[in-house]
Amino acid sequence: MNIGLIIALVALLLVLVLGYNIMLQYKLKAEATRRQESARYVALIDATEELIGGASYLPYSKELMICLHNRILDALMNMHDLDPKNKHLTQRVESAQTQIQQLNENYEGNEATSFKVPTSDKQAIVMLKLVKRLRDTIRTEHNKGRIETQAYMVENGRLETIQIRINIENVVKRAHESIAKGQPGTAMQLLKKGIDALSSKNDNYSIQAKGKLTEILEQLQSSRQAKADEQQQQQANRERDNDMDELFGEKKKW
Repeated sequence: MNIGLIIALVALLLVLVLGYNIMLQYKLKAEATRRQESARYVALIDATEELIGGASYLPYSKELMICLHNRILDALMNMHDLDPKNKHLTQRVESAQTQIQQLNENYEGNEATSFKVPTSDKQAIVMLKLVKRLRDTIRTEHNKGRIETQAYMVENGRLETIQIRINIENVVKRAHESIAKGQPGTAMQLLKKGIDALSSKNDNYSIQAKGKLTEILEQLQSSRQAKADEQQQQQANRERDNDMDELFGEKKKW
């Protein structure tokens, strides 16, 4: 066989092997990228579903619920684009679309019945973290153009009011606990902090809450002043009695 032909065949084989390896590496890299992207979307969906679960003890508006479900739908559609032959993802996309349609038609948020006052500092912290995550989420969705500016401003303001409400209701609860323990000074400090936090707010809840805290504080201050006056009067009475004893007490017999 011609040596030149052999060399050419060997060279061709090397090129094919090299090309195959390059294609294999590219395929493996693309698959790894696809898995990473899918994992990121799965994490986003899990986090969003966790936020939706918070509706059991925080008031969620219709706009907020639709925003969160649209976030899940967007993640599912991106996952489907990565794996278009996945029938399970196709079904999940359709299910998410149906949920959003039902929310649009039937969901009614009720501020009065769904808000639950935190029963402990720990629960208050959990609720505050949830509100913070919700505010961060709608800000992200607004930056991506999935929430109109006016709707974002309204929802962000609503969540801010809820955040204030959690703090203030917890302050009231702790103040009453301090009063019951005979610690009016601590209660007064808590109430003053709550009033300061509300000083720049002008929504209905903040105005009413500020009035309530001020009333409790004034009652404590009046009670403390009355107690101080009573103690002062008792001290004055004791001093007067001592003076009377000095003047009219029994005289020693010599």
